[in-house]
Amino acid sequence: MPLSQPGLAKSDKSLTEGLVALIRAKPIEQADYEAAALLTLDAVANILAGRNSDPGRVLLEWWQARVNHEAPEPSRLAFLMGGLCHILETDDLHRGSLVHPGCVVVPAVWALAQSNGQSGHDVLRAVLQGFEATTRVGMAVGPAHYRLWHNTATCGPYGSAMAAAALLELDDTQTVHALGNAGTQSAGLWQFLETGAMSKHLHAGHAAEAGLRAADLAAFGFTGPRKILEGEKGFFKAACPDARREMVLADADAPWQLRRTSIKPWPSCRHTHPAIDAAAELRAALAATCDDDIQSIEVGTYRAALDVCNRPVAHSEYEAKFSLQHTVAATLLFPRIDFAAFDEPSRRKAASLALRVTPVVEEPYGSAYPVNWGARVRVILKDGTELEARRENTKGDPEAPLSHEDMVAKAEMLLAHGGVRDPGAVIDGVLGLAAKGALPDLSLL
Repeated sequence: MPLSQPGLAKSDKSLTEGLVALIRAKPIEQADYEAAALLTLDAVANILAGRNSDPGRVLLEWWQARVNHEAPEPSRLAFLMGGLCHILETDDLHRGSLVHPGCVVVPAVWALAQSNGQSGHDVLRAVLQGFEATTRVGMAVGPAHYRLWHNTATCGPYGSAMAAAALLELDDTQTVHALGNAGTQSAGLWQFLETGAMSKHLHAGHAAEAGLRAADLAAFGFTGPRKILEGEKGFFKAACPDARREMVLADADAPWQLRRTSIKPWPSCRHTHPAIDAAAELRAALAATCDDDIQSIEVGTYRAALDVCNRPVAHSEYEAKFSLQHTVAATLLFPRIDFAAFDEPSRRKAASLALRVTPVVEEPYGSAYPVNWGARVRVILKDGTELEARRENTKGDPEAPLSHEDMVAKAEMLLAHGGVRDPGAVIDGVLGLAAKGALPDLSLL
């Protein structure tokens, strides 16, 4: 039932109220459901694959020791699934918001739908609405926020709350309360990059859990601040010095933001992907050239890529995934960029060449970001030969999308990595949601 706020005179509509109204007014076509099913499959495959990792094994050990895994509370399950989804650096990325929506929204939706017996279009509608909320808030936080704050962690709770509100059938007022209490839990700093700590996975798990719990509490009458975004003590004021608050409600008639979300073809930070894509073009031309023949490598890109991924020496698999130097060197040296490209033998093999990679900020990539994430790679040989490739966008972006077959192949690869015995059943079950199918049993944990 609608909730009241005693003593509050609603003289103007808040950004959160506008966001809820905008999202719930957007029509959903069958093609949107099908796109949502593919993005859901990508997240589910990442969750199952994330179990086969050191952080994943820690999360599962904690789960077995501390949680009633026979009948888990949905928000606890969302935390676990969110953490697992974000481990392998192969989950989706929305460029305009710098948010990984899938690792926050899909775990919240799956955990709640599994508990409530929902499936089909109900699940995918919640996914679409959750992606829309988290990315619209993310597009508004401004570039300064991202230098200290991890957008997936800070903007993610809005998405999981919006998605859970859809499944719980909260009215607009209840949903505003849910978003208010989700937003007040926004947190997540980049400090973990210095040591490669596991905090990034905690960020995704917490964001999924916080939003789901906020929505569940709203269903019981628990109120939240309706001006959590723009208020004098709200999110933008506290953590977003150059917030672009108009972006929350901008371009209301645009396609669903889920349709504008990029898919990762390679298991590394998305900021490395334009350079990987360009370097892959050069690798064929260098087939008969050994790495000793390479004098230097220049990578032109945008500021955020250097802020997050300027790492000449990668001491661990995780650091290698956040290194422009290693990823470019590995792309030039190895036939494919897969999980093995970041292990210790591969890091040793690429180390010398990585030290010859110099990333710089340059145009047009600097000013094109974040609308376009591009890069230039130039290889200079010792005999003076120069080879160059450029990317305005990269493989997996909406402008250069992975095909349906590519998406299924990626899911198969991830599910095999996760030790799933029957990946076809998972793939068919998730994609079947677009035809109003039942939620498949992941036999997760």
